[in-house]
Amino acid sequence: MKSKETTLRSRPQKKPFWREYGESLVIAVILALILRAFLVQAFSIPSGSMEPTLRIGDYLLVTKYSYGIRNPFNNKILIHTGTPHRGDVAVFIFPQDPTKDFIKRVIGVPGDRIQIINKKVYINGKLYVTPQAVFDDPTVIPAPQTPTESPRDNFGPVVVPPRSYFCMGDNRDHSYDSRFWGYVPLANFLGKAQIIYFSWKGPPGESFIQAFAGGFKGLIYHFHWNTKDFSVRWDRIGRIIH
Repeated sequence: MKSKETTLRSRPQKKPFWREYGESLVIAVILALILRAFLVQAFSIPSGSMEPTLRIGDYLLVTKYSYGIRNPFNNKILIHTGTPHRGDVAVFIFPQDPTKDFIKRVIGVPGDRIQIINKKVYINGKLYVTPQAVFDDPTVIPAPQTPTESPRDNFGPVVVPPRSYFCMGDNRDHSYDSRFWGYVPLANFLGKAQIIYFSWKGPPGESFIQAFAGGFKGLIYHFHWNTKDFSVRWDRIGRIIH
């Protein structure tokens, strides 16, 4: 008569907490890197060239897949998903300095004939009005006669080359854009600005840390937050960018 053998299955040992949380952290970091490389990236606004659409202290989410899925190491397009459209607020690598990212509004697309006459933009001979554009300098600078004179208010006509775009800031009298340095190649685009997820204001020229520290000092010494040094623009959070 054969004896019956009982096989005992050993219970799996529980992972040490440091290993469990460590693995979760690594997975979270990898997912965040993938998200940032291919889908969505956060940017902050350091200058006023896009005011009032975007203000200094705004933090944006930019969809990187809007203009193609790109290799995160060299920005070359792997999968074409679209191209910039006139009116898009787009983030791109500054053509004259690849270490800098700019954000402007796309005004001219390939083949467009662009001309600016006394601050008014004409595309293919027709007046093109950007509702978000503002002008706060009543002075009209004449058409430049030499390379050293400003093309701010009178420019062109020029024809936008293939696979290139003409971009301008909404703060037209205070924007360093295609009027001054030329076109943005399609390969330089990083994505389309979609939404403001955070916004703060503080003294001009101060960083987030400096301004926040100023607000916190008020809490320590006067028992109330110093809103003159740091305050959140609650009304801008969640605003869709047009």
